[in-house]
Amino acid sequence: MSITERFFYLEKEPCVIYLPEKPNGFSVMLLGDYNYFIENGTSLWTQHAGRAYFLQGLIEKGYTVFSSNLYGRHWGNDRAVRLAKRLYDVVLRKETLNTKMHIMADGMGALVALEMMNKYPECIRSVVMLNPCLDLPEYVEFEKEHKFFYKRLVKELSLAYDSKEEELESKINKKSFALLPSCVPVKIFVSTQEKRGRKQLLRKYEKMRQFNQCDTSVLFHLQDVKYKMVRQTCDFFGKYEEEL
Repeated sequence: MSITERFFYLEKEPCVIYLPEKPNGFSVMLLGDYNYFIENGTSLWTQHAGRAYFLQGLIEKGYTVFSSNLYGRHWGNDRAVRLAKRLYDVVLRKETLNTKMHIMADGMGALVALEMMNKYPECIRSVVMLNPCLDLPEYVEFEKEHKFFYKRLVKELSLAYDSKEEELESKINKKSFALLPSCVPVKIFVSTQEKRGRKQLLRKYEKMRQFNQCDTSVLFHLQDVKYKMVRQTCDFFGKYEEEL
């Protein structure tokens, strides 16, 4: 089954809509990880075999999938959140779709998802996350163990938040799930090989949401089946489509 795709620009950023042959009326916003790209009529999620399999699975189920480059390595900055919301508004005007979307967030993309869940819950049905970054200050702390990656991360954050290194902490300290409450249903897929500190953070997020009686589930999986979770993803989305 071939993928029908439509590329366009929004705020000079490349965007794409993937259109199913038999639309089910629902949509999925795709928020990519730090290595995500859309350029020259292609994207990471069609180039990478595992992600392409996942994308194909969503489209075969009738989902209209849309995404933006969001300024590259945005690390959840406000500019990326605003563009994601604008993209949602544009797609809803262009396509015949239910007004509440699902979100599929990979890694760093979860930072934008958390903001949108907090600010625009009326626009979102449910959210699936793959190995999400849920707390940017904690993520930075984890990376301090790896000098090379830490230096690169600090450079990326300085660009994303238009700040000097010494000002970064005050700019990113609000980018944490603890300060972005939401009861939008969430399912998280995380590798069994994920580091202990990050697993503990996920459990903390899960407990916080369960305490607030928000539908949440965390599923651990082997690394090589990460993108084979598309059936479970579609089943999860389907649970929240009965109420239009």
